[in-house]
Amino acid sequence: MVNFNMLLWLLGGMGLFLYGMKLMGDGLESAAGSRLKFIVEKVTANPLTAVLVGATVTAVIQSSSATTVMVVGFVNSGIMNLTQATGIIMGANIGTTATAFLVSLKIDTIIPLFLIFGSALLLFSKSRRRRDVAMILLGFGLLMYGMETMKTAMDPLASSNSFREFIATMHSHWYLDVLIGMGMTLILQSSSATTGILIALTATGTITLSIAFPFILGANVGTCITALLSSITANKTARRAAVIHLLFNLLGVLIILPFSGLILGFVPNLAPNNMALQIAFVHLIFNIINTMVLLPFSNILIRLSGVIVGQDLHPKTVVLDRRLLQTPSIAEGQVILETSNMAELAKKNVAMAVEAFVNNDLTNMELIYENEARINELAEIITRFLVDLSGSDIDIKEFNQIGHTYHVINDIERMGDHAENIIELAEERNTKGVLISPDAKGELGLMYTQVMAAMETAIAAYRENNPEKALAIPEIERNIDDLQREYRDTHIQRLNAGKCTPLAGIMYLDLLSNLERIGDHSLNIAETITEIPRT
Repeated sequence: MVNFNMLLWLLGGMGLFLYGMKLMGDGLESAAGSRLKFIVEKVTANPLTAVLVGATVTAVIQSSSATTVMVVGFVNSGIMNLTQATGIIMGANIGTTATAFLVSLKIDTIIPLFLIFGSALLLFSKSRRRRDVAMILLGFGLLMYGMETMKTAMDPLASSNSFREFIATMHSHWYLDVLIGMGMTLILQSSSATTGILIALTATGTITLSIAFPFILGANVGTCITALLSSITANKTARRAAVIHLLFNLLGVLIILPFSGLILGFVPNLAPNNMALQIAFVHLIFNIINTMVLLPFSNILIRLSGVIVGQDLHPKTVVLDRRLLQTPSIAEGQVILETSNMAELAKKNVAMAVEAFVNNDLTNMELIYENEARINELAEIITRFLVDLSGSDIDIKEFNQIGHTYHVINDIERMGDHAENIIELAEERNTKGVLISPDAKGELGLMYTQVMAAMETAIAAYRENNPEKALAIPEIERNIDDLQREYRDTHIQRLNAGKCTPLAGIMYLDLLSNLERIGDHSLNIAETITEIPRT
Protein backbone atom coordinates (compact mmCIF):
# COMPACT_ATOMS: atom_id res chain seq x y z
CA MET A 1 0.00 0.00 0.00
CA VAL A 2 2.85 2.39 0.87
CA ASN A 3 6.18 2.14 -0.96
CA PHE A 4 9.47 3.76 0.03
CA ASN A 5 9.32 6.49 -2.63
CA MET A 6 5.83 7.50 -1.56
CA LEU A 7 6.87 7.59 2.10
CA LEU A 8 9.92 9.68 1.26
CA TRP A 9 7.89 12.33 -0.59
CA LEU A 10 5.20 12.28 2.09
CA LEU A 11 7.74 12.99 4.83
CA GLY A 12 9.43 15.62 2.66
CA GLY A 13 6.12 17.35 2.08
CA MET A 14 5.34 17.19 5.80
CA GLY A 15 8.72 18.77 6.58
CA LEU A 16 8.00 21.64 4.19
CA PHE A 17 4.52 22.01 5.68
CA LEU A 18 5.79 22.19 9.27
CA TYR A 19 8.69 24.52 8.41
CA GLY A 20 6.41 26.78 6.37
CA MET A 21 3.93 26.95 9.25
CA LYS A 22 6.70 27.91 11.68
CA LEU A 23 8.21 30.47 9.29
CA MET A 24 4.84 32.09 8.69
CA GLY A 25 4.11 32.10 12.43
CA ASP A 26 7.46 33.73 13.20
CA GLY A 27 6.78 36.37 10.54
CA LEU A 28 3.32 37.09 11.89
CA GLU A 29 4.62 37.25 15.45
CA SER A 30 7.41 39.64 14.51
CA ALA A 31 5.01 41.79 12.47
CA ALA A 32 2.61 41.97 15.40
CA GLY A 33 5.50 43.32 17.49
CA SER A 34 4.50 45.51 20.42
CA ARG A 35 0.82 44.71 19.88
CA LEU A 36 1.55 41.12 20.85
CA LYS A 37 4.21 41.42 23.55
CA PHE A 38 1.91 42.97 26.16
CA ILE A 39 -1.24 41.11 25.13
CA VAL A 40 -1.21 39.11 28.35
CA GLU A 41 -2.03 42.35 30.20
CA LYS A 42 -5.38 42.27 28.39
CA VAL A 43 -6.31 39.00 30.10
CA THR A 44 -8.62 39.94 32.95
CA ALA A 45 -11.17 38.08 35.03
CA ASN A 46 -13.51 38.32 32.04
CA PRO A 47 -13.45 34.79 30.53
CA LEU A 48 -14.51 36.03 27.08
CA THR A 49 -11.50 38.34 26.96
CA ALA A 50 -9.23 35.43 27.84
CA VAL A 51 -10.76 33.31 25.07
CA LEU A 52 -10.25 36.13 22.57
CA VAL A 53 -6.60 36.58 23.62
CA GLY A 54 -5.96 32.85 23.35
CA ALA A 55 -7.51 32.69 19.87
CA THR A 56 -5.59 35.77 18.69
CA VAL A 57 -2.18 34.63 19.95
CA THR A 58 -2.63 31.15 18.49
CA ALA A 59 -3.80 32.46 15.12
CA VAL A 60 -0.68 34.64 15.01
CA ILE A 61 1.94 32.11 16.13
CA GLN A 62 0.19 29.25 14.29
CA SER A 63 0.49 26.78 17.18
CA SER A 64 -1.97 25.95 19.94
CA SER A 65 0.74 23.79 21.52
CA ALA A 66 3.05 26.81 21.83
CA THR A 67 0.22 28.85 23.35
CA THR A 68 -0.66 26.23 25.96
CA VAL A 69 3.00 25.70 26.87
CA MET A 70 3.28 29.48 27.26
CA VAL A 71 0.22 29.44 29.53
CA VAL A 72 1.85 26.76 31.70
CA GLY A 73 4.85 29.09 31.97
CA PHE A 74 2.66 32.05 32.94
CA VAL A 75 0.90 30.06 35.65
CA ASN A 76 4.24 28.71 36.90
CA SER A 77 5.51 32.31 37.09
CA GLY A 78 2.44 33.49 39.01
CA ILE A 79 1.60 35.93 36.20
CA MET A 80 -1.70 34.24 35.46
CA ASN A 81 -4.27 32.39 37.56
CA LEU A 82 -6.10 29.22 36.52
CA THR A 83 -9.31 31.07 35.61
CA GLN A 84 -7.43 33.22 33.11
CA ALA A 85 -5.42 30.22 31.87
CA THR A 86 -8.59 28.22 31.21
CA GLY A 87 -10.01 30.94 28.97
CA ILE A 88 -6.78 31.25 26.99
CA ILE A 89 -6.58 27.47 26.53
CA MET A 90 -10.11 27.40 25.14
CA GLY A 91 -9.33 30.29 22.83
CA ALA A 92 -6.15 28.55 21.64
CA ASN A 93 -8.23 25.63 20.40
CA ILE A 94 -10.31 28.03 18.32
CA GLY A 95 -7.29 29.93 17.01
CA THR A 96 -5.52 26.80 15.80
CA THR A 97 -8.31 26.17 13.25
CA ALA A 98 -6.94 29.08 11.18
CA THR A 99 -4.27 26.76 9.77
CA ALA A 100 -6.89 24.28 8.55
CA PHE A 101 -8.66 27.03 6.62
CA LEU A 102 -5.38 28.20 5.08
CA VAL A 103 -4.41 24.75 3.81
CA SER A 104 -7.92 24.11 2.46
CA LEU A 105 -7.55 26.96 -0.04
CA LYS A 106 -7.32 25.90 -3.69
CA ILE A 107 -4.49 28.16 -4.82
CA ASP A 108 -1.95 25.62 -6.09
CA THR A 109 -1.46 27.58 -9.34
CA ILE A 110 -0.21 30.71 -7.56
CA ILE A 111 1.96 29.02 -4.91
CA PRO A 112 5.13 29.84 -6.95
CA LEU A 113 4.27 33.54 -6.69
CA PHE A 114 4.37 33.39 -2.88
CA LEU A 115 7.71 31.58 -3.04
CA ILE A 116 9.19 34.00 -5.58
CA PHE A 117 8.11 37.24 -3.91
CA GLY A 118 8.82 35.91 -0.42
CA SER A 119 12.33 34.78 -1.36
CA ALA A 120 13.09 38.02 -3.20
CA LEU A 121 12.00 40.19 -0.29
CA LEU A 122 13.95 38.10 2.19
CA LEU A 123 17.12 38.14 0.12
CA PHE A 124 17.16 41.78 -1.02
CA SER A 125 15.31 43.73 1.68
CA LYS A 126 16.93 45.14 4.80
CA SER A 127 13.77 46.67 6.24
CA ARG A 128 12.49 44.73 9.25
CA ARG A 129 8.87 45.23 8.22
CA ARG A 130 9.51 43.97 4.69
CA ARG A 131 11.45 40.99 6.01
CA ASP A 132 8.48 40.14 8.24
CA VAL A 133 6.22 40.24 5.18
CA ALA A 134 8.78 38.10 3.33
CA MET A 135 8.70 35.46 6.06
CA ILE A 136 4.90 35.40 5.98
CA LEU A 137 4.77 35.04 2.18
CA LEU A 138 7.59 32.51 2.00
CA GLY A 139 6.24 30.54 4.97
CA PHE A 140 2.76 30.40 3.44
CA GLY A 141 4.21 29.37 0.07
CA LEU A 142 6.26 26.56 1.65
CA LEU A 143 3.29 25.45 3.73
CA MET A 144 1.07 25.18 0.66
CA TYR A 145 3.82 23.58 -1.43
CA GLY A 146 4.33 21.02 1.32
CA MET A 147 0.59 20.33 1.26
CA GLU A 148 0.63 19.82 -2.51
CA THR A 149 3.68 17.54 -2.17
CA MET A 150 1.83 15.39 0.38
CA LYS A 151 -1.22 15.23 -1.89
CA THR A 152 0.89 14.16 -4.86
CA ALA A 153 2.73 11.58 -2.77
CA MET A 154 -0.57 10.00 -1.72
CA ASP A 155 -2.12 9.91 -5.20
CA PRO A 156 -1.31 6.18 -5.62
CA LEU A 157 -3.52 5.42 -2.59
CA ALA A 158 -6.59 6.31 -4.66
CA SER A 159 -6.18 3.10 -6.68
CA SER A 160 -5.02 0.91 -3.79
CA ASN A 161 -7.47 -1.82 -2.77
CA SER A 162 -5.68 -2.23 0.57
CA PHE A 163 -6.14 1.46 1.35
CA ARG A 164 -9.83 1.27 0.45
CA GLU A 165 -10.24 -1.67 2.82
CA PHE A 166 -8.44 0.27 5.55
CA ILE A 167 -10.73 3.27 5.00
CA ALA A 168 -13.78 0.98 5.13
CA THR A 169 -12.56 -0.37 8.48
CA MET A 170 -12.17 3.17 9.83
CA HIS A 171 -15.67 4.03 8.61
CA SER A 172 -17.24 1.15 10.54
CA HIS A 173 -15.02 1.55 13.63
CA TRP A 174 -14.98 5.28 14.34
CA TYR A 175 -13.07 4.84 17.60
CA LEU A 176 -10.08 3.60 15.56
CA ASP A 177 -10.23 6.88 13.67
CA VAL A 178 -10.13 8.78 16.97
CA LEU A 179 -7.14 6.75 18.15
CA ILE A 180 -5.26 7.24 14.87
CA GLY A 181 -5.83 11.01 14.97
CA MET A 182 -4.70 11.08 18.59
CA GLY A 183 -1.64 8.92 17.90
CA MET A 184 -0.49 10.98 14.93
CA THR A 185 -0.79 14.19 16.91
CA LEU A 186 1.06 12.68 19.87
CA ILE A 187 3.94 11.92 17.50
CA LEU A 188 3.88 15.17 15.52
CA GLN A 189 2.89 17.32 18.55
CA SER A 190 0.79 19.47 16.22
CA SER A 191 -2.92 19.12 15.56
CA SER A 192 -2.45 21.46 12.59
CA ALA A 193 0.00 19.02 11.00
CA THR A 194 -2.39 16.11 11.58
CA THR A 195 -5.27 18.06 10.07
CA GLY A 196 -3.03 19.02 7.16
CA ILE A 197 -2.30 15.36 6.44
CA LEU A 198 -6.02 14.59 6.63
CA ILE A 199 -6.78 17.37 4.14
CA ALA A 200 -4.00 16.05 1.86
CA LEU A 201 -5.69 12.64 1.98
CA THR A 202 -8.87 14.15 0.56
CA ALA A 203 -7.05 14.20 -2.79
CA THR A 204 -7.43 10.40 -2.91
CA GLY A 205 -11.21 10.77 -3.02
CA THR A 206 -11.67 8.12 -0.31
CA ILE A 207 -11.93 10.39 2.74
CA THR A 208 -15.47 11.23 3.78
CA LEU A 209 -16.61 13.73 6.39
CA SER A 210 -17.81 10.90 8.62
CA ILE A 211 -14.21 9.57 8.68
CA ALA A 212 -12.63 13.01 9.09
CA PHE A 213 -14.84 13.98 12.03
CA PRO A 214 -13.58 11.43 14.63
CA PHE A 215 -10.04 11.86 13.26
CA ILE A 216 -10.22 15.58 14.14
CA LEU A 217 -11.60 14.78 17.60
CA GLY A 218 -8.61 12.53 18.23
CA ALA A 219 -6.20 15.18 16.98
CA ASN A 220 -7.61 17.70 19.46
CA VAL A 221 -7.00 15.29 22.34
CA GLY A 222 -3.52 14.36 21.10
CA THR A 223 -2.37 17.98 20.96
CA CYS A 224 -2.53 18.13 24.78
CA ILE A 225 0.66 16.07 25.07
CA THR A 226 2.98 19.06 24.50
CA ALA A 227 1.62 21.06 27.45
CA LEU A 228 1.49 17.94 29.65
CA LEU A 229 5.14 17.14 28.95
CA SER A 230 6.13 20.78 29.50
CA SER A 231 4.35 20.89 32.87
CA ILE A 232 6.31 17.99 34.38
CA THR A 233 8.94 20.33 35.84
CA ALA A 234 6.41 23.04 36.83
CA ASN A 235 4.60 23.54 40.13
CA LYS A 236 1.25 21.87 40.81
CA THR A 237 -0.76 24.91 39.80
CA ALA A 238 0.93 25.00 36.39
CA ARG A 239 0.41 21.24 36.00
CA ARG A 240 -3.27 21.81 36.67
CA ALA A 241 -3.36 24.21 33.69
CA ALA A 242 -2.04 21.42 31.44
CA VAL A 243 -4.60 18.98 32.88
CA ILE A 244 -7.39 21.52 32.26
CA HIS A 245 -6.37 21.52 28.59
CA LEU A 246 -6.69 17.72 28.49
CA LEU A 247 -10.01 17.73 30.36
CA PHE A 248 -11.41 20.41 28.05
CA ASN A 249 -10.66 18.39 24.92
CA LEU A 250 -11.68 15.02 26.37
CA LEU A 251 -15.00 16.33 27.66
CA GLY A 252 -15.52 18.13 24.36
CA VAL A 253 -15.25 14.83 22.49
CA LEU A 254 -17.77 13.19 24.84
CA ILE A 255 -20.14 16.16 24.51
CA ILE A 256 -19.96 16.44 20.73
CA LEU A 257 -20.16 12.75 19.73
CA PRO A 258 -23.91 12.36 20.37
CA PHE A 259 -24.53 15.30 18.01
CA SER A 260 -22.16 14.16 15.28
CA GLY A 261 -25.08 13.35 12.97
CA LEU A 262 -26.38 16.91 13.14
CA ILE A 263 -22.93 18.37 12.46
CA LEU A 264 -22.20 15.98 9.59
CA GLY A 265 -25.54 16.88 8.04
CA PHE A 266 -25.04 20.63 8.40
CA VAL A 267 -21.38 21.19 7.45
CA PRO A 268 -21.61 20.07 3.77
CA ASN A 269 -24.02 22.96 3.18
CA LEU A 270 -21.26 25.41 4.15
CA ALA A 271 -18.82 24.20 1.49
CA PRO A 272 -20.48 21.99 -1.12
CA ASN A 273 -18.06 19.84 -3.16
CA ASN A 274 -15.05 20.98 -1.11
CA MET A 275 -14.08 18.27 1.36
CA ALA A 276 -10.95 20.13 2.52
CA LEU A 277 -12.98 23.18 3.51
CA GLN A 278 -15.61 20.98 5.16
CA ILE A 279 -12.89 19.47 7.36
CA ALA A 280 -11.76 22.98 8.33
CA PHE A 281 -15.35 23.89 9.27
CA VAL A 282 -15.75 20.72 11.34
CA HIS A 283 -12.54 21.60 13.21
CA LEU A 284 -13.81 25.12 13.89
CA ILE A 285 -17.38 24.11 14.84
CA PHE A 286 -16.14 21.46 17.30
CA ASN A 287 -13.94 23.94 19.14
CA ILE A 288 -16.52 26.73 19.17
CA ILE A 289 -19.26 24.45 20.53
CA ASN A 290 -16.83 22.97 23.05
CA THR A 291 -15.90 26.45 24.29
CA MET A 292 -19.52 27.66 24.45
CA VAL A 293 -20.58 24.61 26.46
CA LEU A 294 -17.64 24.36 28.87
CA LEU A 295 -16.68 28.03 29.40
CA PRO A 296 -19.52 28.59 31.91
CA PHE A 297 -18.23 25.55 33.82
CA SER A 298 -14.60 26.69 34.00
CA ASN A 299 -14.64 26.54 37.80
CA ILE A 300 -15.65 22.87 37.67
CA LEU A 301 -12.72 22.12 35.34
CA ILE A 302 -10.41 23.98 37.73
CA ARG A 303 -11.70 22.04 40.76
CA LEU A 304 -11.45 18.75 38.89
CA SER A 305 -7.84 19.50 37.96
CA GLY A 306 -7.17 20.06 41.66
CA VAL A 307 -8.56 16.62 42.46
CA ILE A 308 -6.36 15.01 39.79
CA VAL A 309 -3.11 16.89 40.44
CA GLY A 310 -3.61 18.01 44.03
CA GLN A 311 -3.68 21.44 45.64
CA ASP A 312 -0.52 23.53 45.95
CA LEU A 313 -1.15 25.73 48.98
CA HIS A 314 2.19 27.51 48.72
CA PRO A 315 3.23 27.37 45.07
CA LYS A 316 6.77 28.48 44.27
CA THR A 317 6.63 30.87 41.37
CA VAL A 318 9.41 31.13 38.82
CA VAL A 319 10.27 34.55 37.41
CA LEU A 320 10.50 34.45 33.61
CA ASP A 321 9.80 30.77 33.05
CA ARG A 322 11.82 29.36 30.13
CA ARG A 323 8.57 28.16 28.52
CA LEU A 324 7.96 31.78 27.54
CA LEU A 325 10.90 31.52 25.11
CA GLN A 326 8.56 29.68 22.71
CA THR A 327 6.99 33.06 21.89
CA PRO A 328 9.82 35.65 21.75
CA SER A 329 7.54 38.69 21.38
CA ILE A 330 5.61 37.79 24.52
CA ALA A 331 8.85 36.80 26.26
CA GLU A 332 10.14 40.31 25.48
CA GLY A 333 7.04 41.84 27.04
CA GLN A 334 7.54 39.82 30.23
CA VAL A 335 11.21 40.84 30.43
CA ILE A 336 10.16 44.49 30.22
CA LEU A 337 7.48 44.01 32.90
CA GLU A 338 9.84 42.16 35.27
CA THR A 339 12.56 44.76 34.74
CA SER A 340 10.03 47.51 35.46
CA ASN A 341 8.97 45.66 38.64
CA MET A 342 12.63 45.46 39.65
CA ALA A 343 12.95 49.21 39.07
CA GLU A 344 9.85 49.90 41.18
CA LEU A 345 11.37 47.85 43.99
CA ALA A 346 14.56 49.92 43.78
CA LYS A 347 12.51 53.12 43.83
CA LYS A 348 10.61 51.91 46.89
CA ASN A 349 13.91 51.15 48.64
CA VAL A 350 15.26 54.63 47.90
CA ALA A 351 12.09 56.19 49.33
CA MET A 352 12.18 54.07 52.52
CA ALA A 353 15.92 54.59 53.02
CA VAL A 354 15.72 58.40 52.72
CA GLU A 355 12.69 58.45 55.03
CA ALA A 356 14.62 56.31 57.54
CA PHE A 357 17.55 58.75 57.51
CA VAL A 358 15.52 61.97 57.70
CA ASN A 359 13.12 60.72 60.40
CA ASN A 360 15.73 58.66 62.28
CA ASP A 361 13.37 55.67 62.03
CA LEU A 362 14.76 52.18 61.26
CA THR A 363 11.39 50.42 61.17
CA ASN A 364 11.83 49.39 57.53
CA MET A 365 15.54 48.61 57.70
CA GLU A 366 15.20 44.80 57.42
CA LEU A 367 12.67 45.15 54.60
CA ILE A 368 15.11 47.37 52.70
CA TYR A 369 17.87 44.76 53.01
CA GLU A 370 15.46 42.02 51.91
CA ASN A 371 14.40 44.11 48.91
CA GLU A 372 18.05 44.74 48.01
CA ALA A 373 18.73 41.00 48.02
CA ARG A 374 15.69 40.50 45.80
CA ILE A 375 16.88 43.23 43.39
CA ASN A 376 20.23 41.46 43.02
CA GLU A 377 18.47 38.14 42.50
CA LEU A 378 16.17 39.61 39.84
CA ALA A 379 19.12 41.20 38.05
CA GLU A 380 20.74 37.77 37.74
CA ILE A 381 17.49 36.02 36.69
CA ILE A 382 16.57 38.60 34.04
CA THR A 383 20.11 38.71 32.64
CA ARG A 384 20.22 34.91 32.38
CA PHE A 385 16.82 34.90 30.62
CA LEU A 386 18.05 37.58 28.21
CA VAL A 387 21.02 35.39 27.33
CA ASP A 388 18.65 32.48 26.66
CA LEU A 389 16.41 34.70 24.55
CA SER A 390 19.40 36.01 22.59
CA GLY A 391 20.48 32.42 21.97
CA SER A 392 17.10 31.40 20.53
CA ASP A 393 16.30 31.46 16.82
CA ILE A 394 15.46 35.17 16.76
CA ASP A 395 17.42 38.19 15.63
CA ILE A 396 17.92 40.02 18.91
CA LYS A 397 18.62 43.23 16.98
CA GLU A 398 14.96 43.28 16.02
CA PHE A 399 14.01 43.44 19.70
CA ASN A 400 15.44 46.89 20.49
CA GLN A 401 14.04 47.15 23.99
CA ILE A 402 15.62 43.82 24.92
CA GLY A 403 19.04 45.11 23.85
CA HIS A 404 18.51 48.17 26.05
CA THR A 405 17.54 46.04 29.03
CA TYR A 406 21.05 44.72 29.65
CA HIS A 407 22.14 48.29 30.46
CA VAL A 408 18.93 49.19 32.30
CA ILE A 409 19.29 46.22 34.66
CA ASN A 410 22.77 47.35 35.66
CA ASP A 411 21.59 50.89 36.40
CA ILE A 412 18.61 49.66 38.45
CA GLU A 413 20.88 47.35 40.43
CA ARG A 414 23.19 50.29 41.16
CA MET A 415 20.20 52.38 42.31
CA GLY A 416 19.45 49.60 44.77
CA ASP A 417 23.05 49.72 45.99
CA HIS A 418 22.74 53.45 46.67
CA ALA A 419 19.53 52.84 48.64
CA GLU A 420 21.49 50.31 50.69
CA ASN A 421 24.22 52.92 51.26
CA ILE A 422 21.58 55.38 52.50
CA ILE A 423 20.02 52.93 54.98
CA GLU A 424 23.53 52.20 56.30
CA LEU A 425 23.93 55.95 56.87
CA ALA A 426 20.56 55.99 58.64
CA GLU A 427 21.64 53.09 60.83
CA GLU A 428 24.90 54.87 61.72
CA ARG A 429 23.03 58.09 62.48
CA ASN A 430 20.64 56.23 64.78
CA THR A 431 23.41 54.33 66.55
CA LYS A 432 25.56 57.41 67.16
CA GLY A 433 22.67 59.75 67.92
CA VAL A 434 23.62 62.26 65.20
CA LEU A 435 21.29 65.25 64.85
CA ILE A 436 20.36 66.73 61.47
CA SER A 437 19.35 70.40 61.31
CA PRO A 438 15.89 71.41 60.03
CA ASP A 439 17.55 73.32 57.15
CA ALA A 440 19.43 70.18 56.08
CA LYS A 441 16.23 68.13 56.24
CA GLY A 442 14.46 70.67 54.06
CA GLU A 443 17.26 70.56 51.49
CA LEU A 444 17.23 66.77 51.47
CA GLY A 445 13.48 66.87 50.89
CA LEU A 446 13.85 69.05 47.79
CA MET A 447 16.72 66.92 46.44
CA TYR A 448 14.76 63.73 47.12
CA THR A 449 11.74 65.10 45.19
CA GLN A 450 13.86 65.70 42.11
CA VAL A 451 15.52 62.26 42.37
CA MET A 452 12.18 60.49 42.66
CA ALA A 453 10.89 62.43 39.64
CA ALA A 454 13.94 61.27 37.66
CA MET A 455 13.42 57.64 38.69
CA GLU A 456 9.71 57.64 37.95
CA THR A 457 10.22 59.24 34.53
CA ALA A 458 13.05 56.86 33.63
CA ILE A 459 11.06 53.78 34.62
CA ALA A 460 7.98 54.94 32.71
CA ALA A 461 10.06 55.85 29.63
CA TYR A 462 11.68 52.40 29.60
CA ARG A 463 8.43 50.52 30.24
CA GLU A 464 6.59 52.40 27.49
CA ASN A 465 9.66 52.62 25.21
CA ASN A 466 8.89 56.34 25.05
CA PRO A 467 11.87 58.48 23.90
CA GLU A 468 9.87 61.70 24.28
CA LYS A 469 9.28 61.00 27.96
CA ALA A 470 12.98 60.21 28.39
CA LEU A 471 13.90 63.63 27.01
CA ALA A 472 12.61 65.22 30.23
CA ILE A 473 15.25 63.47 32.35
CA PRO A 474 18.38 65.50 31.41
CA GLU A 475 16.75 68.68 32.74
CA ILE A 476 15.78 66.94 35.99
CA GLU A 477 19.29 65.52 36.34
CA ARG A 478 20.80 69.00 35.81
CA ASN A 479 18.55 70.30 38.59
CA ILE A 480 19.83 67.53 40.84
CA ASP A 481 23.46 68.44 40.06
CA ASP A 482 22.74 72.14 40.69
CA LEU A 483 21.07 71.33 44.02
CA GLN A 484 24.00 69.19 45.09
CA ARG A 485 26.48 72.00 44.40
CA GLU A 486 24.26 74.57 46.12
CA TYR A 487 23.66 72.42 49.20
CA ARG A 488 27.33 71.58 49.59
CA ASP A 489 28.00 75.34 49.83
CA THR A 490 25.20 75.92 52.35
CA HIS A 491 26.42 72.95 54.36
CA ILE A 492 29.88 74.52 54.67
CA GLN A 493 28.24 77.73 55.90
CA ARG A 494 26.29 75.78 58.55
CA LEU A 495 29.44 73.91 59.58
CA ASN A 496 31.39 77.20 59.94
CA ALA A 497 28.51 78.69 61.94
CA GLY A 498 28.53 75.69 64.31
CA LYS A 499 24.97 74.66 63.35
CA CYS A 500 26.00 71.04 62.70
CA THR A 501 28.70 68.63 63.78
CA PRO A 502 31.43 67.33 61.45
CA LEU A 503 29.99 63.79 61.60
CA ALA A 504 26.53 65.07 60.68
CA GLY A 505 28.13 66.99 57.83
CA ILE A 506 29.91 63.89 56.52
CA MET A 507 26.66 61.89 56.58
CA TYR A 508 24.78 64.71 54.90
CA LEU A 509 27.32 64.97 52.07
CA ASP A 510 27.34 61.18 51.64
CA LEU A 511 23.56 61.19 51.33
CA LEU A 512 23.67 64.02 48.77
CA SER A 513 26.26 62.08 46.79
CA ASN A 514 24.15 58.91 46.77
CA LEU A 515 21.06 60.81 45.64
CA GLU A 516 23.05 62.53 42.88
CA ARG A 517 24.34 59.16 41.67
CA ILE A 518 20.77 57.82 41.53
CA GLY A 519 19.97 60.76 39.27
CA ASP A 520 22.91 59.79 37.05
CA HIS A 521 21.63 56.25 36.72
CA SER A 522 18.18 57.58 35.78
CA LEU A 523 19.87 59.55 33.01
CA ASN A 524 21.70 56.39 31.91
CA ILE A 525 18.38 54.61 31.52
CA ALA A 526 17.05 57.49 29.44
CA GLU A 527 20.11 57.30 27.20
CA THR A 528 19.44 53.65 26.42
CA ILE A 529 16.16 54.45 24.68
CA THR A 530 16.99 57.78 23.05
CA GLU A 531 20.09 59.63 21.94
CA ILE A 532 20.73 62.24 24.61
CA PRO A 533 24.09 64.02 24.43
CA ARG A 534 26.01 64.32 27.70
CA THR A 535 26.56 67.86 28.93
